[in-house]
Amino acid sequence: MSQTVLLAEDDRAIRHALERALTLEGYQVTAVADGVEALAQAHRTPPDVLVLDVMMPGIDGLQVCRVLRAEGDRTPILMLTALVETQDRIAGLDAGADDYVVKPFDVEEVFARLRALLRRTSETNGAAPADVPKQAPETTGRLIEAAGLRMDPQARRAWRGGRELELTRTEFELLELLVRNAGIVLDHSTIYDRIWGYDFGPGSKNLAVYVGYLRRKLDEPGAPLLIHTVRGVGYVLRED
Repeated sequence: MSQTVLLAEDDRAIRHALERALTLEGYQVTAVADGVEALAQAHRTPPDVLVLDVMMPGIDGLQVCRVLRAEGDRTPILMLTALVETQDRIAGLDAGADDYVVKPFDVEEVFARLRALLRRTSETNGAAPADVPKQAPETTGRLIEAAGLRMDPQARRAWRGGRELELTRTEFELLELLVRNAGIVLDHSTIYDRIWGYDFGPGSKNLAVYVGYLRRKLDEPGAPLLIHTVRGVGYVLRED
C-alpha cells in the first residue's frame, strides 16, 4: 500500500513539481498551499509523513509543526527551507521537525530523507543499532544508563540526573545511539547511517546541527560536558 505524504508549500511551481515527483515515486500525495489547510488536512486524514515549507503566509510551517507536536502527533516531519543559517535550522528542530532540506534542493535528496524518516518510523522502538561496536551501558529494567543519563527507549523518555529532557524524535535517537555506545567514538558515516539511513557527505552540516542542539539540552551549569567531538572522526559520549 502506498505511503501517504501531506505536502504544504505556498509556491505553486514548487508545489506542483514536488507533488508530481512524489507521485511518480509511488507516494499518495495531498498538496496544500498554506499552514491552515495543512493542519485541517492532517486532522482529517493523518498522513504517514509531512513535508512542510517553513515560510508560508498566515500559519507557517514552524507553527504547524508546533501545533501537531503539542497535540501529541509524532508523525515524521520534513521541513523545506530557504533559510540557511544554523539558527534558522535550529528553530525548525526546536519546533519538533525531524529533518530539513534547504532550497534549492535535489528531489533525490528529498526522496532519500523521506525514505529514512519512514524507515525509522516503521522500525521497532528501542532496538539496538546493528553492526555498531557495542559497549553495553548499565540497564535497569527497560532503562539504559550511561554518563549520568537514563533513557527509556520504549516510552521515548530521557533524563539527566533528575531532570527530564524534552527531545525531538531525531534528538532522542541520536542520544540513544551515543548512550548505547558510551565511551566509543562513532564516526560521522556510522551515525548518518544509523540515524538517517543515508550519508549526506562531508559537506553536510546536518549532524553538527543536531549534536549542537542536543548539547544545549544536555548541558547544566557546573556539570561536565557529555558529548565530545573527536576532530576528523566523529563523536563520543563520556563523562570527563
